[in-house]
Amino acid sequence: QVQLVESGGGLVQAGGSLRLSCAASGRTFSRYSMAWFRQSSGKEREFVGLIRWTGGTTLYAGSVKGRFTISRDNAKNTVYLQMNGLKPEDTAVYYCAADRYAFRDFGLRGEESEYDTWGQGTQVTVYS
Repeated sequence: QVQLVESGGGLVQAGGSLRLSCAASGRTFSRYSMAWFRQSSGKEREFVGLIRWTGGTTLYAGSVKGRFTISRDNAKNTVYLQMNGLKPEDTAVYYCAADRYAFRDFGLRGEESEYDTWGQGTQVTVYS
């Protein structure tokens, strides 16, 4: 059974930083691209960023580019989301997700349908 467990959320003042972690089990983690999404209250879930299975390529939503960084540690089966310069509009539940296909190098555009395994989410609240 594949599982993704996020951690690291919390309450932070605007301008501050948080690092989210997503620990994976039950799958050969290193073979899969991973993504982060978020959902604010009353809004649809939106793409934040992804990191390809090779670890060398990332893609970010325009709203977080330059402030957020995704990385992965395959030895620890963990993907991270470093969030700097947080704004109140970053307040959301953050989810990590695993690509439904192993070794996929092309075609990832940050759409929910690309991912078949999701974590339970971790709340990030940014206050001004």
